[in-house]
Amino acid sequence: MKKHYINKYLLIIIVLYLCIILFPFIWVFITSFKPEKEIWGDGALKLIPNNPTFTHYQEIFKQNILNSLKNSLIVTFVTTIYVSFVASLAAYAIARLKFFGKNILLSLVLATSMFPQMIIVGPIYNTFEKLGLLNSYAVVLPYSSITLPVAIFILVTHFAKIPTSLEESASIDGASRLTTFFKIILPLALPGIFTAAIIVFISAWNEFLLTITLNPDYAYHTAPVAINYLKGQFQVYWGQVAAATVVVTIPTLIIVLLFQKQIISGLTSGSVKE
Repeated sequence: MKKHYINKYLLIIIVLYLCIILFPFIWVFITSFKPEKEIWGDGALKLIPNNPTFTHYQEIFKQNILNSLKNSLIVTFVTTIYVSFVASLAAYAIARLKFFGKNILLSLVLATSMFPQMIIVGPIYNTFEKLGLLNSYAVVLPYSSITLPVAIFILVTHFAKIPTSLEESASIDGASRLTTFFKIILPLALPGIFTAAIIVFISAWNEFLLTITLNPDYAYHTAPVAINYLKGQFQVYWGQVAAATVVVTIPTLIIVLLFQKQIISGLTSGSVKE
């Protein structure tokens, strides 16, 4: 009986915690259908709008949001492919090759992801200005500073779990290390690469600071940056911001719901010693 009550109380706590976590997202969704006067007026705290409207969604699609979504898709997909490929090569080298300071190198890779973006954005801006890469899709290059370390860390554990006997057999048959990597190891590591790619996609999709700094031109704004510009001279259009937030969140929400098992598997892989 005591165990039954404990489980019941734990379930209540979990449900309350989920409600607290989900409430901001639910509130943004509700706000996106409220007229501007209800967002600030007497109906500001009502869960159901008195006069629900699609005006905010119509307004954002008249503006730069579609072009921004296109830019986000281009930058995110290119970043995902580029980072996944580079991370696969780097993780395989760390997991398989024997060299001095391998653990230190992996620690340094992770340490780079801990630097605040405000520290690196200045040097990156100066470099891009000198190379003439401002206002372009070349922003995918510095995106690696926030996505590559995590991808490498995830893939190292996946490559380490693949039996070395497969590589030894391929070597005996005369296959080079590159041939072994692309034809034997890479196909076996695809689940891990897929997991890393999902996490890279989500990180790149939500990136804000690098894009707003390196691409000030409206034509190259990504979706998070476009939301920041939904304001007038003296006010912020919160209804449009809420509507744009809902639209921008949908792709990542779909990916997380469809591939949550792969994401959890990739994050926990190697945490249990076999």
